[in-house]
Amino acid sequence: MSASTSGRLRGLLSRLGIDWFLLGLLGAVALAYAFPELGSKASPLPWHRMTSAGISLIFFFYGLRLSPEKLRAGMRNWRLHVLIQATTFLVFPLLALAVHPLFGTSETSQLLWQSIFFLCTLPSTVSTSVVMVSMAGGNIPAAIFNATLSGLLGIVATPLWTGLVLHTATGNAALSSLALDLLVQVVLPVLAGVVLHRWLGAFAERHRLRLRTSDQVIILLLVFTSFSESFAQGIFHSYGLLDVLWLAAGMLGLFLLVFGGIGLLSRALHLPRPDQLTALFCGSKKSLVHGSVMAAILFPNMAATGALLLPLMLYHALQILAASVLAQRAARQESVT
Repeated sequence: MSASTSGRLRGLLSRLGIDWFLLGLLGAVALAYAFPELGSKASPLPWHRMTSAGISLIFFFYGLRLSPEKLRAGMRNWRLHVLIQATTFLVFPLLALAVHPLFGTSETSQLLWQSIFFLCTLPSTVSTSVVMVSMAGGNIPAAIFNATLSGLLGIVATPLWTGLVLHTATGNAALSSLALDLLVQVVLPVLAGVVLHRWLGAFAERHRLRLRTSDQVIILLLVFTSFSESFAQGIFHSYGLLDVLWLAAGMLGLFLLVFGGIGLLSRALHLPRPDQLTALFCGSKKSLVHGSVMAAILFPNMAATGALLLPLMLYHALQILAASVLAQRAARQESVT
């Protein structure tokens, strides 16, 4: 392949929102399928310790990049914030609850619905939301604020929703263990990062791309181990290609439904166009980073964690592709007007 052809291919993939991380996700799943014992609990490698440490690092660096001053400055645009956060943590889960009766009573159907509900409880993305808002010509400071706020609220909202709906029969001992895991792996690292932001925040900002890459590598590790365990346990035997295609269509439909609903609400609230664009691209996203780490913490002994992440991975890929097209369209409309 010539250099010019390779450059054109990279440019096309970039415009479509396909980067090395998306390709890495596919590679991690393929590797788990080919060698499930390598990443499962039967492996001699200490995957659990490695992923637990990786989760803590992700949230430590997340807290390190949080600027308390910027958070305080961004609180004024309350109507926009309420719209985005209510969509993320109320509308999405309620939509999942509304379609629950449409799923069958079989174990496979219920696992599929649980995985969709888990997806709907997650916070918005950070980097992708801000990039799309910037591309479309939206309110970038508001996007940064809401993406950050969503990540913080998700630390509480996601375990709360899953505890209320998916863990109704869990005993007190298991809940205590879950609370301890959340405290050690999520809350304390975030607080430590926030405390150290004053001294290390500038360092984290200078190296944000490297830190983001380290986050993505940890996510690939989580995806590999989750899918390895699911493949080793035969969880996916009841899923065919047609099932995955229908699930992908459903995830795209969910994204477009929420995206359209936010558009109607933001216009009804008479938000300025930059704020409308911010609401659209922040309120419709779901974070693969938070989903991967929360699944590892909330469902540590569940062999079907890989299946639990399948809708999220499809949604993640499709939201990037669809949002890229919609953001470019919004940017063209903005340039015309």
